[in-house]
Amino acid sequence: MTVPHSLLIKPVVLALAVLLAGCAVGPTYEKPAIASPDTWKEARAAEGWVPAAPADTLDRGEWWKLFGDEGLNALAERVQVSNQNIAAAVANYDQAQALVREQRAALFPTLGLSGNARRSGDRTVPIVAGSAGVSLDAGWTPDIWGNLRAAVGSAQAQAQASAADLAAARLSAIGLLATSYFSLREADAELILLDDTIEGYQRSYTIARNRYEAGIAPQSDVLQAQTQLVNARAERVALKQTRDTLEHAIAVLVGAAPAQFELAALTAWKPVVPAVPLGIPSTLLQRRPDIASAERAVAAANAQIGIARSAYYPSLTISATAGTTSLRWQDLFSAPQLVWSFGLSASQVLFDAGAISARVDAAKAAHESSVARYRQTVLTAFQNVEDQLTATASLAQQEALRREASVAADKTEQQFLNRYRAGQVSYTDVVTAQASALSARRTVLQLQVSRQAAAVGLIQGLGGGWDADWMHDADAEKTATSSPR
Repeated sequence: MTVPHSLLIKPVVLALAVLLAGCAVGPTYEKPAIASPDTWKEARAAEGWVPAAPADTLDRGEWWKLFGDEGLNALAERVQVSNQNIAAAVANYDQAQALVREQRAALFPTLGLSGNARRSGDRTVPIVAGSAGVSLDAGWTPDIWGNLRAAVGSAQAQAQASAADLAAARLSAIGLLATSYFSLREADAELILLDDTIEGYQRSYTIARNRYEAGIAPQSDVLQAQTQLVNARAERVALKQTRDTLEHAIAVLVGAAPAQFELAALTAWKPVVPAVPLGIPSTLLQRRPDIASAERAVAAANAQIGIARSAYYPSLTISATAGTTSLRWQDLFSAPQLVWSFGLSASQVLFDAGAISARVDAAKAAHESSVARYRQTVLTAFQNVEDQLTATASLAQQEALRREASVAADKTEQQFLNRYRAGQVSYTDVVTAQASALSARRTVLQLQVSRQAAAVGLIQGLGGGWDADWMHDADAEKTATSSPR
């Protein structure tokens, strides 16, 4: 008795459906455990940094606006559009997304259409023969052991890591912009200070020269005053070079050639050090893009173990063909010419001298390595925040003390200059007092920009400005694609 083909095919399809629903050889992914401290060790010392919930405004968004500088705000917008490192990260993310789509396509059957036509004849025989054919081919490798789903999961994790890398590139670029911009503005303030100082040194030089010409002071006083004046002018030239270099760096960050970019100098600089909300340490794991990228790398490595293990098991391929062939074109699509075929093939490795086992061991080792890198990234992040908290506290205290010292140095300078005019002290004392006063003023300005740089570093350390919406989108996508549709 002949068994109908339909009765043979149905059990095979049913068995495959059962296997697809329950077979998977990859280990279930579990996020690596991390011991997170309850509080920041240096939080109490960092004046101005207050506790906050993870949902505070710093968790995502335009963190640079906390500094209240319109010039910085405008440049930050340009960085996000034109910075080439960010553009490269965007392209990498698009590439990763395309790879996800490619891997997902492997879950579904392939369908192809082919055709042929041929004519032949013989010069000695006046007969021409011809034939034509059209066929529709279908093939499917069912994901019985879950290796294709693991490949999709790995690609998704890598795409999510690319999204985190993109966020890290934005955070790094804007952070570098902010520190460069603040340094440039500090240079503007120092240039104004040096201009005022040079003007004062010019007056002192005039006084010394007048006293020398009147015969009441030695020529050495004039030479000392001249030396101090010329050195101050040289320092201004060097400082202008520093400002120009910073301006060139900012131009590159915003995607412009230095020759096509210019920042006008400010006549007054009022640096702002914002009081940024300081979340509990565990929120750092949700906010820093480098940590998210490292964690997604662990998930991708975990999926690779399943892909390697699937080689232990047989692979099945289902193929089907339906077509027609005829010696005459007019008969090509007639029912008697239709043919079809259905096939099921299986393959199994019987001996490979341990090659599959070696690949599995390699995948496990790669997973362990990614776990170690993830944990090291977290520890480094905690260290970075603690360092920035310490710097924030120390710089705030230093600025207060240096301001006090600067006020005292200014008074000392004026007193020595008055006493010199009265002939009570030598000009060497005046030079010393003036040098100390200038150094104190410049130190205050440098501490102000250092405090701003520390604020930027702390915001970066906390993952500020990172928009984590991609995580929610990725989770939704993972749920939607957990099984083939």
